[in-house]
Amino acid sequence: MLEKIKELDTNLFLYLNGMHNLFFDKIMYWASDKLFWLPFYLLIVFIIIKQHKKQSISIFITIGFLITFCDQTASHIIKNIVKRLRPSHEPTLQKFIHLSKAGPGGQYGFISSHSANAFGLATFLILLLPNKYNWLKGILLFWAILVAYSRIYNGVHYPTDVIVAMFLGIIYGYLAKIILVKYNLLNKS
Repeated sequence: MLEKIKELDTNLFLYLNGMHNLFFDKIMYWASDKLFWLPFYLLIVFIIIKQHKKQSISIFITIGFLITFCDQTASHIIKNIVKRLRPSHEPTLQKFIHLSKAGPGGQYGFISSHSANAFGLATFLILLLPNKYNWLKGILLFWAILVAYSRIYNGVHYPTDVIVAMFLGIIYGYLAKIILVKYNLLNKS
């Protein structure tokens, strides 16, 4: 059963990674780059401060812990326990993979910290922001999906690396919102 899942995962990876072209190569490279999103992050900071005033400090601290937990769980706990090679480091796949100019990444890929971080932040903010920011909630969801997909497109993660990371990020984002409200770090508004 596990071998069948691995085979399906590899075949789906090769299919998705093989759908590259010059136009999307640039987009997916930048989608995986954290600094590229700096203006987007600054917009989020502005909106949080505008919406929550003094409480924004608690929100930013929570976001810091959230990203740290997502990243450390993915990069230092799960990757070191599972030790699944990235497709870009799998000798039998290397000649079939299209890598972006970002390169092959670290040795292990299960799970994607980019995907965990993006979905953790997106989930937290979607739950946090009021309905008047539904337009931003849609953008956050699109952003998280784009970041996650770019990891497959760029040749450094299998689909299961990304899917499991998405669930981890969603769970951590949800828990972060619950903790923020439970400990009165945010008035229910």
